[in-house]
Amino acid sequence: MDASARSSSSARPGNECRYKYEEYKETADWLLSHTEKRPKVAIICGSGLGGLADLLDDKTVFPYKEIPRFPTSTVQGHAGQLVFGKLQDCECVCMQGRFHFYEGYDIHTVTYPMRVFFLLGVETLIVTNAAGGLNGSFNVGDIMLIKDHINMPGFAGQNPLCGHNDERFGVRFPCMSDAYDRKLRALAKQTAEEHGCGSFLQEGVYCMLAGPTFETIAECSLLQKLGADAVGMSTVPEVVVARHCGLRVLGLSLITNKVVTDYDSDEKANHEEVLKTTELRTQDLQRLVSHLVTKI
Repeated sequence: MDASARSSSSARPGNECRYKYEEYKETADWLLSHTEKRPKVAIICGSGLGGLADLLDDKTVFPYKEIPRFPTSTVQGHAGQLVFGKLQDCECVCMQGRFHFYEGYDIHTVTYPMRVFFLLGVETLIVTNAAGGLNGSFNVGDIMLIKDHINMPGFAGQNPLCGHNDERFGVRFPCMSDAYDRKLRALAKQTAEEHGCGSFLQEGVYCMLAGPTFETIAECSLLQKLGADAVGMSTVPEVVVARHCGLRVLGLSLITNKVVTDYDSDEKANHEEVLKTTELRTQDLQRLVSHLVTKI
């Protein structure tokens, strides 16, 4: 069976499969045999943020559809390829496009790449996303360092660690109170100040909803009361699995819009606005990440 056939047979949306260690290893071994890069840092590029991967030197690019068992992206703003290369002489692997629950993928498929990264030898995950601002002091274009998250799908039983636990990846009951590495956040703040990003760097709590609908006014009000500063449709499942595997995690949310909280407002959240804002701030985010990796 060729790579594309394997990918489509085991990672199609709606598939309820539970992957085995050998399947993750098959993907990792295929990648290791097709590139000489041995990355220690993995970067997930959120909506419209795929330009991060363009900064890599000495690139090797693998379209997702060519990688055994890998899912494929279906959302505008997600290129759908894995890029290996060097960022400021640091060997990295970038996901240009992630996978979402709302695309129809089960939670295990959404997080499939995290365990592949672990088997590649990755030690640090930098995850980026586009998010709506719930905190009234945030401005569109701010970059929020994620210090914690609220896992709404997890409350409903959609946790990627449900099912059989393979001790080769991590313990049965992993701690999540330290999900976002404190030292990495401190480095990010320092780097932001050094490179002119400090004025629009925030810190806060990210809440994940399953999507694909944007939030109602009542939902936004509830999330604000729960202590969420930004809301989006990704990131948390990936972080949970990465931490289960022992990877250090840094999370960055680009605030692309302010959530609607007034019933008399004519404003409406939309994906085009998200992509437009990322275009305006993407170079700042790229500068922050590219200088940050030199300190990890």
